[in-house]
Amino acid sequence: MSHQSDLIADDIESYLQAHEQKDLLRFITCGSVDDGKSTLIGRLLHDSKMIYEDQLAAITRDSKKSGTTGDKVDLALLVDGLQSEREQGITIDVAYRFFSTDKRKFIIADTPGHEQYTRNMATGASTASLAVILIDARYGVQTQTRRHSFIADLLGIQHLVIAVNKMDLVDFSQARFDEIVAEYREFADKLQVRDIRFVPLSALDGDNVVNKSDKTPWYQVDGEPGQARQGPALLELLESVEVAFDQNLSDLRLPVQYVNRPNLDFRGYCGTLAAGILRPGQRIKALPSNKSATVERIVTFDGDLEQAYPGQAITVTLDEEIDISRGDWLVAANAEVPLSNSFTADIVWMHDTALETGKLYDIKLATRDLSGQVSAIDYQTDVNTLQTHAADSLGLNAIGRCRLELTTQVPVDDYRVSPGTGSFIVIDRLSNVTVGVGMVRGVAEGNGNAGGEQVDWQTFEADLNALVRKHFPHWEARDVRELFKS
Repeated sequence: MSHQSDLIADDIESYLQAHEQKDLLRFITCGSVDDGKSTLIGRLLHDSKMIYEDQLAAITRDSKKSGTTGDKVDLALLVDGLQSEREQGITIDVAYRFFSTDKRKFIIADTPGHEQYTRNMATGASTASLAVILIDARYGVQTQTRRHSFIADLLGIQHLVIAVNKMDLVDFSQARFDEIVAEYREFADKLQVRDIRFVPLSALDGDNVVNKSDKTPWYQVDGEPGQARQGPALLELLESVEVAFDQNLSDLRLPVQYVNRPNLDFRGYCGTLAAGILRPGQRIKALPSNKSATVERIVTFDGDLEQAYPGQAITVTLDEEIDISRGDWLVAANAEVPLSNSFTADIVWMHDTALETGKLYDIKLATRDLSGQVSAIDYQTDVNTLQTHAADSLGLNAIGRCRLELTTQVPVDDYRVSPGTGSFIVIDRLSNVTVGVGMVRGVAEGNGNAGGEQVDWQTFEADLNALVRKHFPHWEARDVRELFKS
């Protein structure tokens, strides 16, 4: 749903053009059970005039039957649409909502807070640029608060807004707010996220959600030099957070999804640009073959492009024909991307059946389908303390650093450098169910030979000497080595 604007009635074409040029922010709401995530989204949509009258009438009617807010309208019903969600008063599945303001377009993912549905939270966070983490002002930082913060950090989300909700139940106490901020900052020191904002609010009554509240005069931020101003409401934070520079524009990555060959005169390589900027005339190479060529055209449905940016679906033609198939990557000609059949990764396990080391799974890495196994689990992370401990397997919702061995060599990208090419899913080969998701952290130690088995040359030479002495007493080992060289 779009925001109200006078241009809609006066000049619809100008409105659509302005609307198209606005940037998009994808964010999630997460936190512990009953922290008010769904209510916050409902309040955000309601107070920004993003609800149709029939929708408001429907949830007003349903609030009397399955609402949890007494005589008030239960705005959580806007996103909690499943019958089981309304019966239990919790969020189970990820619910997506779209809305826009004068400054920005938004896609919200309301993710469940219950530990049992942590995998759903990870699904919602995988495409988000910002996470709104709710904390109940009465209870402070909980286990799920830490879990969701850690997963958001693990998935590379660089912006966190800590919304201390239900401030009306603690009389909008500044002391309580400051206490929660200090508690969370102590935990967040162990995370890599550095852009963290805090806002006190009441989703039920709308304080500091869309409009600033006069009940929190102590909520201030730095303004002009030597002066402070009232802190921004949540919507103002969402409109102003800078996410344009979060994308990797330097390392070119185009995983090939499809080779388009409609006739004898056209061969194009289709895919969604994962990172970097691509231009005609640019020299590229295909991985894993390392064959080079020059980009001739960047083709789209709306015409050729002078340059393409991450997130755009494009078709690339080259000045010469080289062997490129689905699953290959197009990267800059001078890029140094390691090739290996073994790498380390953080895996979030999403199935009741535990991860087994040595078991063969199907792996989908970018656009490539292959097989592999987890050869070892280096450690499992305790999300409560972020401490690590040894583990032989990973159960449902467990997170661990693992070593994977694949049946073939692939380019290896660190997830934090390029999420589109540094992430993968693990699929059970019998049931075809997605059982885990992973974020690549780098080539496995001791595997610097671009895949393949490591050769211990000292051991090899010793074995060679023994073999020569036994079967060819008139030869010396160095003669055999010279023979191999020739």
